[in-house]
Amino acid sequence: MHYHFIGIGGIGISGLAKYMHYRGHEVSGSDIKESVITRKLEHEGLRVSIPQQASNITNPECVIHSAIIKEDNAEVVEARAKGIKVIPRREALLEILHDAKVYAVAGAHGKSTTSAILSAIMHGSAIIGAEAKAFGSNVRYCAESDVLIFEADESDGSFLNANPYCAIVTNAEPEHMEYYNYDEALFFASYREFIHKAPCRVINAEDPFLATIDFEAVRLYPSQDIKNIEYVLRENEPYTRFELKQYGSFEVWGFGEHIALDAALAILTALQSMKVDTVRENLLSYKGIKKRFDIVGSYDSGIIIDDYGHHPTEIKATLDSVKTYAKLKHIDTITAIWQPHKYSRTVDNMEAFVACFEGVDRLIILPVWAAGESPRDIDFERAFSHYNVTLAERLIRRDNTIALMKDDTIIATLEEGVMIGFGAGDITYQIRGE
Repeated sequence: MHYHFIGIGGIGISGLAKYMHYRGHEVSGSDIKESVITRKLEHEGLRVSIPQQASNITNPECVIHSAIIKEDNAEVVEARAKGIKVIPRREALLEILHDAKVYAVAGAHGKSTTSAILSAIMHGSAIIGAEAKAFGSNVRYCAESDVLIFEADESDGSFLNANPYCAIVTNAEPEHMEYYNYDEALFFASYREFIHKAPCRVINAEDPFLATIDFEAVRLYPSQDIKNIEYVLRENEPYTRFELKQYGSFEVWGFGEHIALDAALAILTALQSMKVDTVRENLLSYKGIKKRFDIVGSYDSGIIIDDYGHHPTEIKATLDSVKTYAKLKHIDTITAIWQPHKYSRTVDNMEAFVACFEGVDRLIILPVWAAGESPRDIDFERAFSHYNVTLAERLIRRDNTIALMKDDTIIATLEEGVMIGFGAGDITYQIRGE
């Protein structure tokens, strides 16, 4: 078939597009502007049109669009006028994933990491929400296997259409509540339905909600099952070593208790069909994922790290890892650069955001990445007044330094210590100098 993806530059949509391309379908797509993702798609042979316009609809059999695309989008209007099937991403999953043995990983935090670790351990295809360094993409296709590791998204309820053979859930902290009308009962009911759909289930049983699940499941109790956590550097790369239940010791790339937890869930999932020695060996092929504790600059006086964390729980966990890393590297200062993601998330979690940066020596705050939301007034200078805070408009990466810009003027330069950027917007390209 010929599939056309509107918003193909998004990480989730691009993953589905590449997966269908690898399966032999004709795939085209469009976005409002060129990006690193759209350039990579074109390099792999997909036809990408910039910008979005009616003429891009060249009679595909199905048009799939991301959640932020509205009904008045020119391509949606044109496709409907031509009688072409138009469906949002969440509905497209029913069509795309129906014939796969899907290991669906969900959760407010850690699902990308858990998905990538599981894809390193198990053979099969993978569609995850970040680029796995082990295979240099957010998608891997294996025609010889019906297994598919899939990062399932609760933000628009699409995880309910993931056709899960195995549901792996890291946690169920309320997030994306605007989609659930700020109704926690509705939010948790969706998670319960997702878990119930799968005949195989692996859950973090110490999560307050997941502890109430009464379905048959493999349960991880992190405080009891994960023991003797150690952090080591191997050729300046971070590794966490830990013991899991009765299965012995494992070692995984990355630092932190949250890394051990994510790895433990992936290990317990794989052990349902694999031998423990194979799992232990394959785990070593995990090399991290892009934008998760991603070291993008390392030199004598400083380290530059890019991290996707955009929720206070994620930021706090990563900063704990940064503090451990800095101590092992004998580095004294930590600078956090934060690009808030969505006005709604920022306002709803302001108190937690203020608390999560405790312990940093300097905090840089960039403008909110709106992600399609209407602007709202937020007084960051007042809310974060007890920090050593600087408000900047953007960054410019120059070799091993980061220039903070305001009104096209450099207001400060960062060049020492650990400098870590947080956010799900374009901060990743700014901090990488792309």
